[in-house]
Amino acid sequence: MKKIKNPTSMGLFADAPITDHFGRTFNYVRIAVNEYCNLRCIYCMPEEGVPFQKKDSLLFKDEIFTIIKIMEEMGISKVRFTGGEPLIRKDIIDLIQFVYKKTDIPAIHLTTNGILLPEYIDQLVESGLTGINISLDTLNNEKFKKITRREGLDKVLEGLHLAINSELKSIKVNIVAMKDFNDDEVLDFVELTRDNDITVRFIELMPFDSHQIWKTGKFYKAEQIVNQLKSSFDQLDLINGSSTEHHIFKIKNFKGKVAVIPSYTRSLCGDCNRIRITADGKLLNCLYSQTETNIRDAIRSGMPQSSIKNLIWGAMQKKLKDGWTAQNEGKDQRESMTQIGG
Repeated sequence: MKKIKNPTSMGLFADAPITDHFGRTFNYVRIAVNEYCNLRCIYCMPEEGVPFQKKDSLLFKDEIFTIIKIMEEMGISKVRFTGGEPLIRKDIIDLIQFVYKKTDIPAIHLTTNGILLPEYIDQLVESGLTGINISLDTLNNEKFKKITRREGLDKVLEGLHLAINSELKSIKVNIVAMKDFNDDEVLDFVELTRDNDITVRFIELMPFDSHQIWKTGKFYKAEQIVNQLKSSFDQLDLINGSSTEHHIFKIKNFKGKVAVIPSYTRSLCGDCNRIRITADGKLLNCLYSQTETNIRDAIRSGMPQSSIKNLIWGAMQKKLKDGWTAQNEGKDQRESMTQIGG
């Protein structure tokens, strides 16, 4: 990537599109609305959980509204609500409705583990949600209990079915690929795309868990997943996808798509377009960043919105070239993916 001059020295303002020194433009914000989750996935957190922050340390609804409006003015065109599990948050529908009714942001998405989706799907669609990602790592009931340490596969599959038959524009299934655990289910997941216009996405295991399960030999590299797909399907056409969908394919006569996301090997950093806001209101300019910018305290201190924009702008200007460089800055401060925002 070619390094460019600091835009502030070129006479630009904070209302200009958010960019960094490497020419990347950021138009997508992921907001974690909580740290809590009703599952205990083995790659995300220990069974007993992690120390959660007090409720008043997390972003209040009006503070999330403020962040979204500021981001819209700075060129954001996509918002994704994550967690934890966002459907546990009681005002999640209010948050979605705010984006739909009070902004012109066209893409409103949510990532969920699907357990509560049957209960919420109608409200989500009516509130203006345009896309949903469902985290589902296995189609086998015993494996589901093993990986999540909970029951509920039937609820997730019911939620997926309801989503497919809803008016949602985008439906994706996220699978964390693990060697000798669910690598034998790759073709079963791909089969979901035969008759359904959904995207099945295989994601590399990432080093965000206090047990460091990613070091146990379960890592299944994106290249290996791609090779498995290529060896299984003769007509696998490479197509365009989102910035993270580094490898995305269409199989002849299948309605949906299949993607492979190299989230650990990180061959996608050059196309990064996202900003992360943690549940406690810290801005991360990279998933692997060791530094945080406290937007929550800026809002609570009464800082003018113009100054908050400059704070956001400055944080993104400091974004490093890639995730490897960011990770090497120091020790991870957060133990669980729920503390980062999935």
